[in-house]
Amino acid sequence: MSGPPLTELNDRARAIFRLVVEGYLTTGQPVGSKTLAGASGLALSSATIRSVLADLERNGLLAAPHTSAGRMPTESGLRLFVDGMMQMTEPTREERAVIESRLSEPGPIEAALEATSAILSDLSACAGVVMVPKRESRITQLSLVPIAANRVLAVLVGTDGNVENRIVELSAPPRPGALEEASNYITAHLSGRTLAEAAKAMRENLSSGRSALDEASRDLVERGLAVWSTDATDRPVLIVRGQANLLDEAAIVDIERVRSLIDDLESKQSVSELLDMAREAQSARIFIGAENRLFALSGSSVIASPFRDRSGSVVGVVGVIGPTRLNYARVVPMVDFTAQSLGKLIG
Repeated sequence: MSGPPLTELNDRARAIFRLVVEGYLTTGQPVGSKTLAGASGLALSSATIRSVLADLERNGLLAAPHTSAGRMPTESGLRLFVDGMMQMTEPTREERAVIESRLSEPGPIEAALEATSAILSDLSACAGVVMVPKRESRITQLSLVPIAANRVLAVLVGTDGNVENRIVELSAPPRPGALEEASNYITAHLSGRTLAEAAKAMRENLSSGRSALDEASRDLVERGLAVWSTDATDRPVLIVRGQANLLDEAAIVDIERVRSLIDDLESKQSVSELLDMAREAQSARIFIGAENRLFALSGSSVIASPFRDRSGSVVGVVGVIGPTRLNYARVVPMVDFTAQSLGKLIG
């Protein structure tokens, strides 16, 4: 159920609604009318407050758990608060110093990405996530090694020194010498190219008749490159740190929700698809609970912000995943600042 727009709430309802949401985000507990009656600046009786709370509940902005006489915001209520009432709190000088210091430590960009995920986890007490820029590896060598009658191990060595392996399934055993011919062809003609560039050059060479490879060797070259390009497209590169932060006291009570959340985080393809939705945003995007299909069952929130290289192109996304009871006012600017700091390191 979606609640009414903010403009339909009178000043009294707004004030009480704000206090309930802020109290819940601070303590994680429902807020009762007695607590609200004692709030500074709210000169209303408990009976009047209870009447307003009931109205807010009927409008779908608040809910009353069975175990408490207090109220807590619904996901619709949180969305209304985040979009229209929340006052952001910029990262403190100490927090900015921690982020910039850890990101500026010497090392490859991969280390900075790992550090980013850990920083967000530490500062937000949530799980920190970084979707790594999709960088195509350039080929130094690709070798094809027989491991069974109809199976070949493709070994790719990149210009960055990384070595990865894939299994290639064949319809029939290769003829003697075909694997060596295919490996030599790739290394000699396609070295220094990205996988996409290598596949295009290979197709042009084969279609123009410039290649001396026979049909069996050509098939091995195509299969060897195809398994790499398919995997590079389908496999998300995601760094997640701080899952243990999700196991707070509230989580122990609702262990099924946490188990669902941990399972969601293991599905890196789905998490990457969700983070990818934030790529075109100008600043952090906030996904609350069932607003995103991935975390609908676990009732979790995601705050994600894109980071850009020096040319302004989006190259990845950073963010945090935690319970809907997040300190949005503090965490949203923190995620944005971290994204901006990481972007400065990307060439």
